[in-house]
Amino acid sequence: MTTTDFFTTKRARALENCTLCPVECGADRLNGAGACGVGGLRVAKYYLHPFEEPCISFKNGSGTIFFSGCNLRCPYCQNYEVSRAERGKAITPRELADIFKELEDKGAENISLVTPSHLVLHLLSAFELYEPKIPVVYNSNGYEKAETLALLDPFVDIYLPDMKFYSSALSTRYLNKPDYFEVAEQAIRFMARKPLQMREDGKMLSGLIVRHLVMPLCSSDSKAVVRWFARELPESAKLSLMSQYTPFGKIDRFPELNRPITAREYNAAVDEAFAQGLEGRLFLQERDSSGKNYIPEWDY
Repeated sequence: MTTTDFFTTKRARALENCTLCPVECGADRLNGAGACGVGGLRVAKYYLHPFEEPCISFKNGSGTIFFSGCNLRCPYCQNYEVSRAERGKAITPRELADIFKELEDKGAENISLVTPSHLVLHLLSAFELYEPKIPVVYNSNGYEKAETLALLDPFVDIYLPDMKFYSSALSTRYLNKPDYFEVAEQAIRFMARKPLQMREDGKMLSGLIVRHLVMPLCSSDSKAVVRWFARELPESAKLSLMSQYTPFGKIDRFPELNRPITAREYNAAVDEAFAQGLEGRLFLQERDSSGKNYIPEWDY
């Protein structure tokens, strides 16, 4: 399929007034960028990534593809240049399908699509050209529309969304999205329908892992996220509590974010998870996971 063929489909017409994500910016992404910062497919890096949850990276690493642009654009994003579309190479759906195959041939345990929600229509075209024989991971910020997720769901095996904040006050302060929890909750409920499948050796083949990044001075909110997870999601869902927060991006307006989290802040979330009986459904991060040395070197 050529780029011309792709943009003559009804999918292209949907991009003329884009409402794929909850921002619903209405941009004409055939001729410019949306609120996500991009019009079409742009990739900043793809490689075998060894630092995801053990069941995702497994032995050979996750075949991770970092897409340019983001509909949330957190000020503290550790991939700041990519989320702002300051980096990235424009590619076609055919070239993306070739990347799927290349990563698969290199031994990737899965194909992980990082921040893909604004590119669902482009991804559909790539999957129609080549459907990987390994699991596909949808790695997102959680700020999604269920109806958009449903378009790509037949090609997705594992959902790996964030649940960033429970508090509307915090999501307003840091994301300028007072509805973040409400929207992400509905999206994650959709994702939770994906059945859990684990191989005997510990590799994940299908299912849901919800990620929560513990933030400075947000212990009460982290505990609220943990309680929500335990109360509202099925036992097949898993929770990943992340300690890797690193001061990055443009956080001058948020002096409280200008430090890593403390052991006490992280342990508050972990202790709540154990109190909620989540031991068998929990992924934890080492405290030394924080640091700029874990931020990828971008290829484009």
